[in-house]
Amino acid sequence: QVQVMESGGGLVQAGGSLRLSCTASGLTFDNYAMGWFRQAPGKEREGVSCISWSGGSTFYADSVKGRFTISRDNAKKTLFLEMNSLKPEDTAMYYCTIERTLGCPGSWFAWHDGRKPAYWGQGTQVTVSS
Repeated sequence: QVQVMESGGGLVQAGGSLRLSCTASGLTFDNYAMGWFRQAPGKEREGVSCISWSGGSTFYADSVKGRFTISRDNAKKTLFLEMNSLKPEDTAMYYCTIERTLGCPGSWFAWHDGRKPAYWGQGTQVTVSS
């Protein structure tokens, strides 16, 4: 049984930083691309970032480019999201996701009935105050 668990969320002032972590069990961690999605109240879930199995390829939503950094430590089976220069609009529940492929799919940022990650966690709340 695959289990995905996020941690590291919290309350931070605008301009501050947070580091999210994600661990996964029940699968071979470095066989899959992984990513982060977020969902704010009343809004659709949106892709934040994706990283290939080796960490060699990364992708970001335009809204977080230059501020967020995704990385992974396959030896420790942990995924990270370093978030800097946080803005109130970054406030959301953040979900760690696992893809079905080694690389990030072309539609990595999408989440709908026709396309969604293979696995995801319960989420960790990030709240940025102004």
